[in-house]
Amino acid sequence: MSAEAGAETSALEGAVHEELRSLLGAWALDACGTDESVRLEAHLASCASCREEGHQLRDAAGWLSTDEPLDPEPSLRRQVLDGCLGRREPAFRVPAYAEPFVAETARLDALLRDLGELDWLERATLRWHGGSVERRPAEVLCHLTAVDGVLARALGLPDPSEGTDLLERDARLRSAQTGRPPTTVRALWRAQTRAIVETAALAPESMAERFVDYGAFRVPVADSFLDRAFECWIHAEDIAEAVGYPYNPPRGTHIRALIGLAVRLLPVVFAGEPGTGRLVKLIVEGRGEGEWLIPLDDPETPPDTEPTATVAIDGVEFCHLCAGRRDPHRMPVGITGDRTLARALLAAAPLLSRP
Repeated sequence: MSAEAGAETSALEGAVHEELRSLLGAWALDACGTDESVRLEAHLASCASCREEGHQLRDAAGWLSTDEPLDPEPSLRRQVLDGCLGRREPAFRVPAYAEPFVAETARLDALLRDLGELDWLERATLRWHGGSVERRPAEVLCHLTAVDGVLARALGLPDPSEGTDLLERDARLRSAQTGRPPTTVRALWRAQTRAIVETAALAPESMAERFVDYGAFRVPVADSFLDRAFECWIHAEDIAEAVGYPYNPPRGTHIRALIGLAVRLLPVVFAGEPGTGRLVKLIVEGRGEGEWLIPLDDPETPPDTEPTATVAIDGVEFCHLCAGRRDPHRMPVGITGDRTLARALLAAAPLLSRP
Protein backbone atom coordinates (compact mmCIF):
# COMPACT_ATOMS: atom_id res chain seq x y z
CA MET A 1 0.00 0.00 0.00
CA SER A 2 1.31 3.39 -0.95
CA ALA A 3 1.95 6.08 1.68
CA GLU A 4 -0.81 8.17 0.12
CA ALA A 5 -3.32 5.32 0.32
CA GLY A 6 -2.34 4.63 3.93
CA ALA A 7 -2.92 8.26 4.86
CA GLU A 8 -6.37 8.18 3.24
CA THR A 9 -7.26 5.00 5.14
CA SER A 10 -6.07 6.49 8.42
CA ALA A 11 -8.09 9.66 7.82
CA LEU A 12 -11.20 7.59 7.03
CA GLU A 13 -10.79 5.52 10.19
CA GLY A 14 -10.36 8.72 12.21
CA ALA A 15 -13.55 10.16 10.78
CA VAL A 16 -15.46 6.95 11.57
CA HIS A 17 -14.02 6.98 15.09
CA GLU A 18 -15.19 10.55 15.73
CA GLU A 19 -18.59 9.79 14.24
CA LEU A 20 -19.09 6.81 16.54
CA ARG A 21 -17.61 8.64 19.53
CA SER A 22 -20.21 11.39 19.05
CA LEU A 23 -22.90 8.76 19.65
CA LEU A 24 -21.64 7.79 23.11
CA GLY A 25 -23.87 10.24 24.97
CA ALA A 26 -27.03 9.02 23.23
CA TRP A 27 -25.92 5.40 23.65
CA ALA A 28 -25.42 5.91 27.41
CA LEU A 29 -29.04 7.10 27.62
CA ASP A 30 -30.33 4.24 25.40
CA ALA A 31 -31.34 6.82 22.82
CA CYS A 32 -29.50 5.34 19.79
CA GLY A 33 -31.24 3.52 16.97
CA THR A 34 -30.67 -0.21 16.51
CA ASP A 35 -28.22 0.17 13.61
CA GLU A 36 -26.25 2.87 15.43
CA SER A 37 -26.05 0.75 18.59
CA VAL A 38 -24.76 -2.28 16.65
CA ARG A 39 -22.06 -0.21 14.92
CA LEU A 40 -21.03 1.58 18.12
CA GLU A 41 -20.84 -1.57 20.24
CA ALA A 42 -18.70 -3.24 17.58
CA HIS A 43 -16.42 -0.23 17.73
CA LEU A 44 -16.26 -0.34 21.54
CA ALA A 45 -14.98 -3.92 21.35
CA SER A 46 -11.82 -2.71 19.62
CA CYS A 47 -11.42 0.89 20.92
CA ALA A 48 -10.31 1.08 24.55
CA SER A 49 -10.65 4.88 24.85
CA CYS A 50 -14.26 4.96 23.59
CA ARG A 51 -15.10 1.91 25.72
CA GLU A 52 -13.87 3.63 28.89
CA GLU A 53 -15.68 6.88 28.05
CA GLY A 54 -18.87 4.98 27.24
CA HIS A 55 -18.84 3.16 30.58
CA GLN A 56 -18.29 6.42 32.45
CA LEU A 57 -21.24 7.99 30.66
CA ARG A 58 -23.42 4.97 31.41
CA ASP A 59 -22.53 5.23 35.13
CA ALA A 60 -23.36 8.94 35.13
CA ALA A 61 -26.65 8.28 33.35
CA GLY A 62 -27.62 5.95 36.17
CA TRP A 63 -27.92 8.98 38.46
CA LEU A 64 -30.62 10.34 36.16
CA SER A 65 -32.88 7.33 36.50
CA THR A 66 -36.55 8.30 36.31
CA ASP A 67 -37.29 5.68 38.95
CA GLU A 68 -36.12 8.14 41.62
CA PRO A 69 -37.68 11.59 42.29
CA LEU A 70 -35.62 14.48 40.99
CA ASP A 71 -37.08 17.02 43.45
CA PRO A 72 -34.85 17.52 46.52
CA GLU A 73 -36.18 16.73 49.95
CA PRO A 74 -37.96 19.72 51.57
CA SER A 75 -35.50 19.48 54.45
CA LEU A 76 -32.60 20.09 52.05
CA ARG A 77 -34.08 23.38 50.88
CA ARG A 78 -34.68 24.40 54.50
CA GLN A 79 -31.08 23.58 55.45
CA VAL A 80 -29.74 25.61 52.54
CA LEU A 81 -31.96 28.57 53.43
CA ASP A 82 -30.99 28.40 57.09
CA GLY A 83 -27.34 28.33 56.11
CA CYS A 84 -27.74 31.30 53.77
CA LEU A 85 -29.59 33.32 56.38
CA GLY A 86 -26.77 32.66 58.80
CA ARG A 87 -23.93 33.54 56.42
CA ARG A 88 -24.96 35.97 53.69
CA GLU A 89 -24.28 39.67 53.98
CA PRO A 90 -27.52 41.68 54.25
CA ALA A 91 -28.44 44.29 51.67
CA PHE A 92 -28.28 46.86 54.46
CA ARG A 93 -27.29 46.72 58.10
CA VAL A 94 -30.02 46.46 60.71
CA PRO A 95 -29.77 46.90 64.48
CA ALA A 96 -29.00 43.74 66.45
CA TYR A 97 -32.44 43.83 68.07
CA ALA A 98 -34.07 43.59 64.61
CA GLU A 99 -32.01 40.63 63.36
CA PRO A 100 -34.36 37.92 64.72
CA PHE A 101 -37.30 39.66 63.01
CA VAL A 102 -35.40 39.79 59.72
CA ALA A 103 -34.53 36.09 59.94
CA GLU A 104 -37.98 34.88 60.98
CA THR A 105 -39.86 36.88 58.35
CA ALA A 106 -37.45 35.56 55.71
CA ARG A 107 -37.96 31.97 56.87
CA LEU A 108 -41.73 32.34 56.87
CA ASP A 109 -41.63 33.89 53.40
CA ALA A 110 -39.61 30.90 52.16
CA LEU A 111 -42.29 28.58 53.56
CA LEU A 112 -45.05 30.60 51.88
CA ARG A 113 -43.20 30.47 48.57
CA ASP A 114 -43.41 26.66 48.68
CA LEU A 115 -47.14 26.50 49.36
CA GLY A 116 -49.27 25.01 46.62
CA GLU A 117 -52.81 26.06 45.76
CA LEU A 118 -54.34 23.44 48.07
CA ASP A 119 -51.93 24.28 50.91
CA TRP A 120 -53.45 27.77 51.12
CA LEU A 121 -56.79 26.09 51.88
CA GLU A 122 -55.47 24.15 54.88
CA ARG A 123 -56.32 25.38 58.37
CA ALA A 124 -53.61 26.06 60.92
CA THR A 125 -54.42 25.87 64.62
CA LEU A 126 -53.35 28.99 66.51
CA ARG A 127 -53.18 28.37 70.25
CA TRP A 128 -52.67 30.55 73.29
CA HIS A 129 -53.23 30.17 77.01
CA GLY A 130 -56.96 30.92 76.75
CA GLY A 131 -57.96 28.82 73.77
CA SER A 132 -57.36 28.30 70.07
CA VAL A 133 -58.69 29.23 66.63
CA GLU A 134 -58.28 27.76 63.17
CA ARG A 135 -57.05 30.00 60.38
CA ARG A 136 -55.97 29.53 56.77
CA PRO A 137 -52.41 30.68 55.99
CA ALA A 138 -53.60 33.95 54.40
CA GLU A 139 -55.64 34.69 57.54
CA VAL A 140 -52.57 34.02 59.69
CA LEU A 141 -50.71 36.58 57.56
CA CYS A 142 -53.54 39.07 58.16
CA HIS A 143 -53.08 38.56 61.89
CA LEU A 144 -49.33 39.11 61.70
CA THR A 145 -49.81 42.16 59.46
CA ALA A 146 -52.37 43.66 61.83
CA VAL A 147 -50.14 43.36 64.90
CA ASP A 148 -46.99 44.34 62.99
CA GLY A 149 -48.93 47.45 61.97
CA VAL A 150 -48.77 48.77 65.53
CA LEU A 151 -44.97 48.67 65.34
CA ALA A 152 -45.09 50.20 61.86
CA ARG A 153 -47.17 53.11 63.16
CA ALA A 154 -44.69 53.73 65.98
CA LEU A 155 -41.95 53.96 63.35
CA GLY A 156 -43.91 56.53 61.37
CA LEU A 157 -45.08 54.12 58.69
CA PRO A 158 -48.63 53.56 57.34
CA ASP A 159 -50.79 51.29 59.47
CA PRO A 160 -52.96 48.83 57.48
CA SER A 161 -55.52 48.61 60.30
CA GLU A 162 -56.92 50.90 62.98
CA GLY A 163 -57.12 51.09 66.76
CA THR A 164 -55.09 49.39 69.47
CA ASP A 165 -57.29 46.39 70.33
CA LEU A 166 -55.39 43.54 68.68
CA LEU A 167 -58.43 41.29 68.20
CA GLU A 168 -60.37 44.09 66.48
CA ARG A 169 -57.39 44.96 64.28
CA ASP A 170 -57.06 41.32 63.26
CA ALA A 171 -60.76 40.94 62.45
CA ARG A 172 -60.85 44.23 60.54
CA LEU A 173 -57.90 43.34 58.33
CA ARG A 174 -59.16 39.81 57.67
CA SER A 175 -62.50 41.25 56.60
CA ALA A 176 -60.77 43.74 54.27
CA GLN A 177 -58.78 40.93 52.62
CA THR A 178 -61.74 38.55 52.18
CA GLY A 179 -61.96 37.28 48.62
CA ARG A 180 -58.48 38.42 47.66
CA PRO A 181 -55.96 35.81 46.46
CA PRO A 182 -53.36 34.63 49.00
CA THR A 183 -50.60 36.15 46.87
CA THR A 184 -52.09 39.61 47.48
CA VAL A 185 -52.15 39.09 51.24
CA ARG A 186 -48.60 37.77 51.17
CA ALA A 187 -47.48 40.81 49.15
CA LEU A 188 -49.06 43.16 51.73
CA TRP A 189 -47.32 41.37 54.60
CA ARG A 190 -43.96 41.29 52.78
CA ALA A 191 -44.09 44.98 51.87
CA GLN A 192 -44.85 45.96 55.45
CA THR A 193 -42.12 43.82 57.02
CA ARG A 194 -39.58 45.14 54.54
CA ALA A 195 -40.57 48.75 55.28
CA ILE A 196 -40.27 48.10 59.02
CA VAL A 197 -36.78 46.64 58.63
CA GLU A 198 -35.58 49.41 56.32
CA THR A 199 -36.85 52.07 58.70
CA ALA A 200 -35.06 50.45 61.64
CA ALA A 201 -31.86 50.22 59.60
CA LEU A 202 -31.92 53.93 58.79
CA ALA A 203 -33.21 55.20 62.14
CA PRO A 204 -30.98 56.70 64.87
CA GLU A 205 -30.02 54.49 67.82
CA SER A 206 -32.50 56.36 70.03
CA MET A 207 -35.32 54.74 68.03
CA ALA A 208 -34.85 51.53 70.05
CA GLU A 209 -36.06 53.32 73.20
CA ARG A 210 -39.28 54.70 71.68
CA PHE A 211 -42.34 52.94 73.10
CA VAL A 212 -44.84 50.94 71.08
CA ASP A 213 -48.37 51.10 72.49
CA TYR A 214 -50.35 47.88 72.00
CA GLY A 215 -53.23 49.10 74.16
CA ALA A 216 -53.01 46.49 76.91
CA PHE A 217 -49.24 46.94 77.21
CA ARG A 218 -46.37 49.15 76.07
CA VAL A 219 -42.85 48.01 75.19
CA PRO A 220 -39.77 49.69 73.71
CA VAL A 221 -39.24 49.41 69.95
CA ALA A 222 -36.33 47.00 70.50
CA ASP A 223 -38.54 44.62 72.50
CA SER A 224 -41.37 45.02 69.99
CA PHE A 225 -39.10 43.73 67.22
CA LEU A 226 -38.32 40.68 69.36
CA ASP A 227 -42.00 40.17 70.14
CA ARG A 228 -42.84 40.26 66.43
CA ALA A 229 -40.03 37.82 65.62
CA PHE A 230 -41.32 35.49 68.34
CA GLU A 231 -44.88 35.49 67.02
CA CYS A 232 -43.73 35.15 63.41
CA TRP A 233 -41.76 32.00 64.30
CA ILE A 234 -44.61 30.45 66.29
CA HIS A 235 -47.26 31.08 63.62
CA ALA A 236 -44.89 29.89 60.89
CA GLU A 237 -44.68 26.62 62.82
CA ASP A 238 -48.50 26.55 62.93
CA ILE A 239 -48.69 26.89 59.14
CA ALA A 240 -45.88 24.36 58.62
CA GLU A 241 -47.64 21.84 60.85
CA ALA A 242 -50.89 22.27 58.91
CA VAL A 243 -49.26 21.61 55.52
CA GLY A 244 -46.68 19.03 56.64
CA TYR A 245 -43.67 21.26 56.01
CA PRO A 246 -40.42 20.69 57.97
CA TYR A 247 -39.59 23.76 60.05
CA ASN A 248 -36.69 24.28 62.44
CA PRO A 249 -36.55 26.60 65.48
CA PRO A 250 -34.62 29.87 65.11
CA ARG A 251 -30.85 30.13 65.45
CA GLY A 252 -29.44 29.78 68.96
CA THR A 253 -28.46 33.45 69.28
CA HIS A 254 -31.96 34.51 68.27
CA ILE A 255 -33.59 32.03 70.66
CA ARG A 256 -31.45 33.57 73.41
CA ALA A 257 -32.74 37.04 72.54
CA LEU A 258 -36.35 35.82 72.60
CA ILE A 259 -35.84 34.17 75.97
CA GLY A 260 -34.39 37.43 77.26
CA LEU A 261 -37.59 39.21 76.24
CA ALA A 262 -39.74 36.60 78.02
CA VAL A 263 -37.60 36.92 81.15
CA ARG A 264 -38.12 40.69 81.20
CA LEU A 265 -41.89 40.30 80.84
CA LEU A 266 -42.46 37.39 83.24
CA PRO A 267 -42.52 39.50 86.45
CA VAL A 268 -45.36 41.55 84.91
CA VAL A 269 -47.66 38.53 84.48
CA PHE A 270 -46.51 36.63 87.57
CA ALA A 271 -49.41 36.39 90.04
CA GLY A 272 -47.93 34.38 92.89
CA GLU A 273 -48.20 35.27 96.55
CA PRO A 274 -46.36 38.53 97.29
CA GLY A 275 -42.93 38.21 98.83
CA THR A 276 -39.76 40.18 99.38
CA GLY A 277 -36.65 39.99 97.24
CA ARG A 278 -37.50 36.66 95.62
CA LEU A 279 -35.22 35.76 92.75
CA VAL A 280 -35.59 32.81 90.36
CA LYS A 281 -32.58 31.60 88.43
CA LEU A 282 -33.47 30.30 84.97
CA ILE A 283 -30.97 27.91 83.40
CA VAL A 284 -31.68 27.28 79.72
CA GLU A 285 -30.13 24.24 78.07
CA GLY A 286 -29.88 23.29 74.40
CA ARG A 287 -30.55 25.91 71.75
CA GLY A 288 -30.31 29.41 73.24
CA GLU A 289 -28.50 28.15 76.33
CA GLY A 290 -27.70 30.66 79.03
CA GLU A 291 -28.64 31.80 82.53
CA TRP A 292 -31.01 34.55 83.64
CA LEU A 293 -32.08 35.98 87.00
CA ILE A 294 -35.76 36.86 87.31
CA PRO A 295 -36.61 39.29 90.17
CA LEU A 296 -40.26 38.73 91.05
CA ASP A 297 -40.77 41.45 93.65
CA ASP A 298 -38.30 44.24 93.02
CA PRO A 299 -36.48 44.82 89.70
CA GLU A 300 -33.64 46.37 91.70
CA THR A 301 -32.96 43.14 93.61
CA PRO A 302 -29.14 42.79 93.72
CA PRO A 303 -27.95 40.13 91.25
CA ASP A 304 -25.77 38.54 93.95
CA THR A 305 -28.88 37.68 95.99
CA GLU A 306 -29.22 33.96 96.64
CA PRO A 307 -31.90 32.57 94.27
CA THR A 308 -35.09 31.46 95.98
CA ALA A 309 -35.50 28.79 93.29
CA THR A 310 -33.64 27.52 90.25
CA VAL A 311 -35.34 26.19 87.12
CA ALA A 312 -33.49 24.27 84.37
CA ILE A 313 -35.33 23.86 81.07
CA ASP A 314 -34.74 23.35 77.34
CA GLY A 315 -34.63 26.64 75.42
CA VAL A 316 -37.06 25.78 72.62
CA GLU A 317 -39.47 24.17 75.09
CA PHE A 318 -39.38 27.29 77.25
CA CYS A 319 -40.28 29.42 74.22
CA HIS A 320 -43.15 27.08 73.37
CA LEU A 321 -44.32 27.33 76.99
CA CYS A 322 -44.35 31.14 76.77
CA ALA A 323 -46.29 30.85 73.51
CA GLY A 324 -49.00 28.80 75.21
CA ARG A 325 -48.03 25.61 73.34
CA ARG A 326 -47.03 23.56 76.39
CA ASP A 327 -48.68 22.49 79.64
CA PRO A 328 -46.52 23.94 82.46
CA HIS A 329 -47.51 21.08 84.75
CA ARG A 330 -46.27 18.37 82.38
CA MET A 331 -43.02 19.83 81.11
CA PRO A 332 -39.72 18.14 81.93
CA VAL A 333 -37.86 20.65 84.09
CA GLY A 334 -35.26 20.55 86.82
CA ILE A 335 -36.13 22.47 89.99
CA THR A 336 -34.15 23.20 93.13
CA GLY A 337 -35.09 25.46 96.03
CA ASP A 338 -38.68 26.68 96.45
CA ARG A 339 -40.60 24.30 94.19
CA THR A 340 -43.93 26.06 94.77
CA LEU A 341 -42.47 29.36 93.58
CA ALA A 342 -40.81 27.70 90.57
CA ARG A 343 -44.04 25.98 89.56
CA ALA A 344 -45.98 29.24 89.93
CA LEU A 345 -43.51 30.97 87.64
CA LEU A 346 -43.84 28.21 85.02
CA ALA A 347 -47.64 28.45 85.27
CA ALA A 348 -47.38 32.20 84.60
CA ALA A 349 -45.26 31.82 81.46
CA PRO A 350 -48.17 30.92 79.10
CA LEU A 351 -49.86 34.18 80.14
CA LEU A 352 -47.36 35.89 77.84
CA SER A 353 -49.21 34.38 74.89
CA ARG A 354 -52.18 36.15 73.33
CA PRO A 355 -54.68 35.54 70.50
